[in-house]
Amino acid sequence: MIGSLIGWVVLGLIAGFLARMLHPGHDPMTLVGTIVLGVVGSLVGGGIAYLLRLGTSPYEPAGWVLATIGALVLLAAGWFGSRRRIAT
Repeated sequence: MIGSLIGWVVLGLIAGFLARMLHPGHDPMTLVGTIVLGVVGSLVGGGIAYLLRLGTSPYEPAGWVLATIGALVLLAAGWFGSRRRIAT
Protein backbone atom coordinates (compact mmCIF):
# COMPACT_ATOMS: atom_id res chain seq x y z
CA MET A 1 0.00 0.00 0.00
CA ILE A 2 2.66 2.55 1.01
CA GLY A 3 4.91 1.44 -1.84
CA SER A 4 2.12 2.06 -4.32
CA LEU A 5 1.48 5.52 -2.86
CA ILE A 6 5.17 6.41 -3.09
CA GLY A 7 5.18 5.14 -6.68
CA TRP A 8 2.27 7.41 -7.61
CA VAL A 9 3.97 10.40 -5.97
CA VAL A 10 7.21 9.76 -7.86
CA LEU A 11 5.32 9.18 -11.12
CA GLY A 12 3.34 12.38 -10.54
CA LEU A 13 6.45 14.40 -9.77
CA ILE A 14 8.32 13.25 -12.87
CA ALA A 15 5.33 13.46 -15.24
CA GLY A 16 4.30 16.87 -13.86
CA PHE A 17 7.85 18.18 -14.12
CA LEU A 18 8.21 16.95 -17.72
CA ALA A 19 4.85 18.46 -18.68
CA ARG A 20 5.81 21.82 -17.16
CA MET A 21 9.11 21.78 -19.05
CA LEU A 22 7.41 20.94 -22.37
CA HIS A 23 4.53 23.41 -21.96
CA PRO A 24 5.42 26.91 -23.21
CA GLY A 25 5.04 29.81 -20.83
CA HIS A 26 5.52 30.36 -17.14
CA ASP A 27 3.58 28.12 -14.76
CA PRO A 28 4.08 29.20 -11.14
CA MET A 29 3.42 25.99 -9.27
CA THR A 30 4.64 24.48 -6.02
CA LEU A 31 6.15 21.02 -5.67
CA VAL A 32 2.84 19.66 -4.39
CA GLY A 33 1.05 21.26 -7.35
CA THR A 34 3.48 19.58 -9.73
CA ILE A 35 2.87 16.20 -8.08
CA VAL A 36 -0.91 16.66 -8.26
CA LEU A 37 -0.61 17.72 -11.90
CA GLY A 38 1.34 14.57 -12.71
CA VAL A 39 -0.99 12.24 -10.80
CA VAL A 40 -4.13 13.73 -12.36
CA GLY A 41 -2.31 13.73 -15.71
CA SER A 42 -1.60 10.03 -15.30
CA LEU A 43 -5.30 9.43 -14.69
CA VAL A 44 -6.11 11.38 -17.88
CA GLY A 45 -3.40 9.45 -19.72
CA GLY A 46 -4.82 6.19 -18.36
CA GLY A 47 -8.23 7.23 -19.65
CA ILE A 48 -6.71 7.88 -23.07
CA ALA A 49 -5.03 4.45 -22.96
CA TYR A 50 -8.35 2.84 -21.98
CA LEU A 51 -10.20 4.54 -24.84
CA LEU A 52 -7.51 3.48 -27.32
CA ARG A 53 -7.39 0.00 -25.76
CA LEU A 54 -3.64 0.23 -25.14
CA GLY A 55 -3.78 -1.37 -21.68
CA THR A 56 -0.50 0.07 -20.38
CA SER A 57 0.66 -0.06 -16.79
CA PRO A 58 1.69 3.22 -15.13
CA TYR A 59 5.13 1.75 -14.44
CA GLU A 60 5.86 0.88 -18.09
CA PRO A 61 7.47 3.46 -20.40
CA ALA A 62 4.20 3.94 -22.28
CA GLY A 63 2.51 4.74 -18.97
CA TRP A 64 5.08 7.46 -18.27
CA VAL A 65 4.54 8.93 -21.73
CA LEU A 66 0.76 8.89 -21.37
CA ALA A 67 0.99 10.44 -17.90
CA THR A 68 3.10 13.27 -19.32
CA ILE A 69 0.69 13.71 -22.25
CA GLY A 70 -2.25 13.79 -19.83
CA ALA A 71 -0.50 16.46 -17.74
CA LEU A 72 0.22 18.47 -20.90
CA VAL A 73 -3.47 18.28 -21.83
CA LEU A 74 -4.39 19.62 -18.38
CA LEU A 75 -1.89 22.48 -18.68
CA ALA A 76 -3.06 23.36 -22.19
CA ALA A 77 -6.69 23.34 -21.03
CA GLY A 78 -5.75 25.78 -18.26
CA TRP A 79 -6.80 23.52 -15.39
CA PHE A 80 -3.38 23.85 -13.75
CA GLY A 81 -0.76 26.56 -13.83
CA SER A 82 -1.16 30.29 -14.03
CA ARG A 83 -4.63 31.70 -13.71
CA ARG A 84 -5.55 35.29 -14.26
CA ARG A 85 -7.68 36.75 -11.54
CA ILE A 86 -10.27 39.30 -12.44
CA ALA A 87 -10.27 42.28 -10.11
CA THR A 88 -13.71 43.25 -8.91
